Amino acid sequence: MVRSLLLRIGQAVVVLLAAYTVTFGVLRLVPGDPVSVMLTSGGHEINTAAPEQIATLTAKFGLDKSIPEQYISQLVGMLRGDFGFSYTTGNPVLGEIAARAGGTLALSGLALLLAVCFGLLLACIAALTQWQLLRQLLRRLPAVGVSVPAFLGGLLLIQLFAFTLAWLPSGGNRGPASLVLPALTLAIPAAAVLAQVLMKGFDEVLAEPYIDTARMKGLSRVRVLLRHGLPNAAAPAVTMLALIIGNMVTGTVVVETLFSRNGLGKYLQDAVLHQDFPVVQGIAMFAALLFVVINLLTDLVYPFLDPRQQRAVEPQEVQL
Repeated sequence: MVRSLLLRIGQAVVVLLAAYTVTFGVLRLVPGDPVSVMLTSGGHEINTAAPEQIATLTAKFGLDKSIPEQYISQLVGMLRGDFGFSYTTGNPVLGEIAARAGGTLALSGLALLLAVCFGLLLACIAALTQWQLLRQLLRRLPAVGVSVPAFLGGLLLIQLFAFTLAWLPSGGNRGPASLVLPALTLAIPAAAVLAQVLMKGFDEVLAEPYIDTARMKGLSRVRVLLRHGLPNAAAPAVTMLALIIGNMVTGTVVVETLFSRNGLGKYLQDAVLHQDFPVVQGIAMFAALLFVVINLLTDLVYPFLDPRQQRAVEPQEVQL
């Protein structure tokens, strides 16, 4: 178990290093001059700026170093918790991210909770119902949820619940009620994916002989499904949760922009538009770290959900 944990931690470090390298390289290929961006955000023109001012900004942000030196210095700084300073505000990037991360994590957490509840409920109803027409209809709903783009689903929710029914606010950070529509926008496609995975898992598990044995003991359909079917069908869904959480983090860019929420997604969009490279790099690493941690936890939990994987936890030695 310890060997497997160390192996997965090593893989996580490699993934984080690769994410940093790719992000660093892509940002350096973007056309434009960061110094010009900083001067423009401060109300100056690059043509009228004094050479001393340009030199000061260039040295302050380490832009006077070579590309390899910038790569190493920024990597060492991140390992020490120093993500640099924003080009547009001049504030520490880590502080800017921390100030906005709470709202984004609350939105993603609520969306994940709704996705799990909706996906599980839909899959259970589809497995329990004896009406063939209703079952076929429920099995087709996830495909609709996956195919609808997030921005279109969000616009439809705003039109219905904010403008037509006036039940919920259309956006902003105005208390818990303003979280509902953005969370639903993120949760609907995620719930559809979970429902698809659970439905397939239920089909496989409910065809096993031990399910017939449980039914012959007189257990109800609900008890058979929840006690014997769900634990064995949930393992693939738990694995899928790691990908869903990663998609939710990236999906906040669209959702927070659509609902005018002040979070990491909106902040990332503004940073890209203003070519604020330290902010983009910092948010990318935050998202990569979150994704790696979730995958690591999933790998550790999965063997406990599926006992058949217990022997696969430890790497097997090759017999010669």
